[in-house]
Amino acid sequence: MINPKLEKAINEQINAELYSAYLYLSMGAYFEEKGLAGFANWMRVQFEEEQFHGLKFFGYLAERGGRVLLDAIDKPETEWDSPIAVFTEVVKHEAHVTSLINNLIDISIEERDHATKSFLNWFIDEQVEEEAAAADILNQLKLVEGDGRGLLMLDRELATRVFTPPVA
Repeated sequence: MINPKLEKAINEQINAELYSAYLYLSMGAYFEEKGLAGFANWMRVQFEEEQFHGLKFFGYLAERGGRVLLDAIDKPETEWDSPIAVFTEVVKHEAHVTSLINNLIDISIEERDHATKSFLNWFIDEQVEEEAAAADILNQLKLVEGDGRGLLMLDRELATRVFTPPVA
């Protein structure tokens, strides 16, 4: 049986992951409207990853005998000034998610819940990848600022991204 403090925190994380999915779907809609289908694809894949993360927490909490309590998901932003503004927000958002995961690790250590700490290690590694990928795209966008050809090349590259669920 999972500790009530961790149960509450994991339920909050499920909500945060589903909000992340919703945010990335909104960003994908922004890119679709701008005619940047590759960027939209990247965001849809990110949407799928965040849903996967939320379901991973959902399954873990249920497996540990906890009760999953879904809460309302906040409305995401829908407008940005530019692709750079979008990816600046992505980098900021991923750093926020990392802080949430780190907080969960801290609680699992405080509560001496080694199973949850072990489970969360996967998310720690995942967040390193998430932050690096977003920062790389932001840096590339800054390099091509003002050059439509560079933006279109990056759009084509981002169109190749696919969601592949991690193997357990």
